[in-house]
Amino acid sequence: MTRYRGAPAFVAGLVAFALCAILGHLHPTLYNNYVLLADAMRHGHLWIDWPGPYIDAVEFEGRRYSIEAPMPAILMLPAVMLWGTAVNQTLFAVLLCAVAVGAGWEIQRRLDVPVRTRVWLCGFLLLGTDLLWCAIYGDVWFVAHVASAAFTLLALAELLGSKRPWLVALWAFCAMESRFALVMAIPMYGALLFFDAPPAERRRQILVYAATLVPCALLWIGYNEARFGVPYDIGYTLFYHQDQMGSAAGSPFALSHVPLQLYSFFVRFPDTIASAPYLVPTYSGVALTWTSPALVLAFFARSPWRLVAAMWAATVLVALPSFLYYTWGFVQFGMRHALDFEPFLFVLMVLAVRRGIGPIGAILCTWSMLAGLWGVWYWTRFYRPL
Repeated sequence: MTRYRGAPAFVAGLVAFALCAILGHLHPTLYNNYVLLADAMRHGHLWIDWPGPYIDAVEFEGRRYSIEAPMPAILMLPAVMLWGTAVNQTLFAVLLCAVAVGAGWEIQRRLDVPVRTRVWLCGFLLLGTDLLWCAIYGDVWFVAHVASAAFTLLALAELLGSKRPWLVALWAFCAMESRFALVMAIPMYGALLFFDAPPAERRRQILVYAATLVPCALLWIGYNEARFGVPYDIGYTLFYHQDQMGSAAGSPFALSHVPLQLYSFFVRFPDTIASAPYLVPTYSGVALTWTSPALVLAFFARSPWRLVAAMWAATVLVALPSFLYYTWGFVQFGMRHALDFEPFLFVLMVLAVRRGIGPIGAILCTWSMLAGLWGVWYWTRFYRPL
């Protein structure tokens, strides 16, 4: 039985893949920035063959560069080397979505959650967040969120299992190189590895963790040097200076943006219309209050206290850049930026209901899942048919 303990997680991922394929038809996206970046890499450079303004790319010294973190493009490189720019980026997004749901199942197994509750929470993860919506469209910004969520959940599963420091570091790096905000979680992983280890093993755990991150950091520095001639990433700042929604000077991160973000995350309600279906998602998103009320279960997590504290710290730290950023995500269902920190809230939810989800938890998950299906239905029928 031990040999096949990962089979249910695989099945959970397969169900997620099938649902994404049914609802989205694996329709190729026009916004295939990662395919373009992978194609640039296979030709030995990092500037992309820019097809036009519908592809977000920052202009620097007469060339165009992708501003998104490059990990999805790196992972797609073997496929692009075989099939060129005909590679279906949406299929890649759906595969990552399946990995995320499978990792969510495995997290629950490692915390001894009852099977019935695992089904509820994996349903929430897929439908009650923006995970499915992002995956079925497969656009560059959405792939980044799905990838970071998948790799973060893999890192958390490892922390709750074998606790191999090199693998936690590798998953953490993959998450960070999908969405840069995930760099904020790296200290929390290190703290958990250190304090969860026997005293005699703590030094080795943290040294292996740090040693794995060093070459990863050097690769990131080299990537930035090759693009912009500096060791740190200036892509988002340059884009902010070139974006019509941005400014010609200053930083895209500021305290003055917090009120807009608070409104977007917690207050932006659906629009009302005079005919069925009466409530419709706004083109700019819908607050988590409406789409994902089951997240409130995270507040009931109590033990183990060290894990609870680390998950809350990671949630706050990873969310911070989004709450300081100048835009809320523009076109979206729900609040896709929440996928950066929702994996940590997911672990807290698991801890809160690990003895059984109960009727209130089931109601909250049902609301969240129905809201997600409502959003996918409305978007695929009216806003952007697939």
